[in-house]
Amino acid sequence: MCCCCFTDSQGQSLCYCILVLCLMPQITWATVSYKQGDPVTLYVNKVGPYHNPQETYHYYTLPVCRPKEVHHKSLSLGEVLDGDRMAESLYEIKFRENTEKKLLCQLTLTEKEVDQLRDAIEELYYFEFVLDDIPIWGFVGYMEESGFLPHSHKVGLWTHLDFNIEYNGNSVIFANVSVKDSKPVPLEEGGAGHGVVGTGGGLALSFTYSVHWFESPLTHARRAERLRDYSFFPKTLEIHWLSIINSLVLVVLLLGFVIIILMRVLKNDFARYNVEEEGGCDDLDQGDNGWKIIHTDVFRFPPYKSLLCAVLGVGAQFLTLATGIIVMALLGMFNVHRHGAINSAAIMLYALTSCVSGYCSCSFYTQIHGQRWVWNIILTSSLFSAPLFLTWSVVNSVHWWSGSTQALPASTVLLLLGAWVLVGFPLTVIGGIVGKNRAGNFQAPCRTRNIARQIPTQPWYKHTAVHMAIGGFLPFSAISVELYYIFATVWGREHYTLYGILLCVFAILLSVGACISVALTYFLLSGEDYRWWWRSVLSTGSTGLFIFVYSVFYYRNRSSMSGLVQSAEFFGYSLLTALVFSLMLGTVSFWASLVFIRYIYRSLKMD
Repeated sequence: MCCCCFTDSQGQSLCYCILVLCLMPQITWATVSYKQGDPVTLYVNKVGPYHNPQETYHYYTLPVCRPKEVHHKSLSLGEVLDGDRMAESLYEIKFRENTEKKLLCQLTLTEKEVDQLRDAIEELYYFEFVLDDIPIWGFVGYMEESGFLPHSHKVGLWTHLDFNIEYNGNSVIFANVSVKDSKPVPLEEGGAGHGVVGTGGGLALSFTYSVHWFESPLTHARRAERLRDYSFFPKTLEIHWLSIINSLVLVVLLLGFVIIILMRVLKNDFARYNVEEEGGCDDLDQGDNGWKIIHTDVFRFPPYKSLLCAVLGVGAQFLTLATGIIVMALLGMFNVHRHGAINSAAIMLYALTSCVSGYCSCSFYTQIHGQRWVWNIILTSSLFSAPLFLTWSVVNSVHWWSGSTQALPASTVLLLLGAWVLVGFPLTVIGGIVGKNRAGNFQAPCRTRNIARQIPTQPWYKHTAVHMAIGGFLPFSAISVELYYIFATVWGREHYTLYGILLCVFAILLSVGACISVALTYFLLSGEDYRWWWRSVLSTGSTGLFIFVYSVFYYRNRSSMSGLVQSAEFFGYSLLTALVFSLMLGTVSFWASLVFIRYIYRSLKMD
């Protein structure tokens, strides 16, 4: 384990620890056992607007009760990336010992601090505490709007919290906070309630809390089920098998249609083209038309070979990474109590799978007679990391400007940069060298002539834009239902647990992309257009454009997000998500088309 410390914007020391190469996510959590009367530490974490999940601030940025010296909890890398900043609180909670209206602290708030709290309550600020790795959520205050004439606007601060904690044996199962038996303190000028106007004109407040323990039938191993059923945030994730079955039926019909039609057409083509053929590919009747007569050009290597190979390499890397994340999730390595585990796993896998991108890219680059293999490795390593760094720089700068906990400290930035420099880039180079040395010959069934054949004018429905629209829309339609739930998880506060469904949808997406690519490639070749290399990548890779358009729709019509901080985070990383999908599906599309083309030209001369 390695631990890193830094000083946050408030001058407070904050440390976090990371396993294995400073990147490995915490895979196992030891069960914490308590005896009656043992202290149970409650950490305060962050606050932020309810409708902007990624706009979070340290809890102690608000004028609330705090210890004289703030001590932070050691965090994993994933927790830091998730914006967590856990710090010890003044709450004294003892295992299985109830407490009634115990005084937490007394504060006298200045007018500026009252305005700060009032603004936070009007923006629907919620807070997050953590007790034994269990998140506890609640609203900072209460706001009520009523009437038109006269208009009533009431803002109140919760000064008393009731903690309800469930236990089983010697372990904590669940915890939440309630304010149903308390009244908020009005924050209008001269407000009464529990608050008293101090001698200096400030508002004197007394903060109290109660703790109630309840026995739970759930064991510690099943406590994630209890948190999953808790509904502080609106529940939008449901078992949606009906929608998935509907998508699956449509996909099966689509794939069956493509396969049957293509097989019938190809059968007729083979029967026609192989009549009275005695020689190889070079002796085919040049007076015929269709995909047969471009056999001397169909394997002509494309322009921008290095960029094409880099796209295929990085796409293969993300296919490996996505599969690894889903498999780890199915094995139960990510649950609702493991804060930021997916973030840590994604970074670890991205670094370790860099060898996949280097190998695939440089191997194919060598096969198609590429000469600048060093430049190819550099391009492969920076094809995604450069846009990621630029996007992160803009988003992180916005978070720094606003004081959000989502802004990464300098030590974390250096750690991630070191992981890429010391792990990711060297593995890309090693994979590239191995791929270059193990690359065989490009297996082309037909020889390519020196002079390229002239391509006839194509009808409008065979243009690149039309193929991109068709090839992007069909895979997107296959995942559109599940995409909503994924967005609700990433850009909301849901805990995604339907990883089996996710695996099915991922397989459906790749299958549809491959079949659509084969169909579009056949239609392209039948028009005597042999420029299929980049067309196959762009046709299905355009699914990323549809996903980004959907993200704009989700932002405007399915969420209540607003503000510069949240918007910069949302659109910045939505662009990167669209890029990732384009790379993955473009890679699958290309290899499916290549296998198909080799098959049909190898089958031209049948016994």
